Amino acid sequence: MASEEGQATVELLAAIPLLLVAGAIALQLLLAGYALTLADGAAEAGALALAAGRPAKSAAEGSLPSWAEDKAEIAVRGGGVTVRLAPPSLLAGVADLVMTSSSFARPAGR
Repeated sequence: MASEEGQATVELLAAIPLLLVAGAIALQLLLAGYALTLADGAAEAGALALAAGRPAKSAAEGSLPSWAEDKAEIAVRGGGVTVRLAPPSLLAGVADLVMTSSSFARPAGR
């Protein structure tokens, strides 16, 4: 019994790095999902503006929060609006991750 007295403490200390990595991965997945939701909303806002005869790019940019405006690439081609947005990155391995969303609308007057 005397050899097992500190075992729980040692196991807890060994598990802390694993818990931190799991938490960082979970947070990165949440940030990626949030970026995808923002890209979806911006693409839809651009397509709705296009259908109403307003500039699609400025409508899509206006629907993004200020931190995302610098990271977003917005392309308008015909009746389609595509938004590419890089989520904030905690982990170096996912720095190249980009969320893409497209929305389509018939331009006004057609």
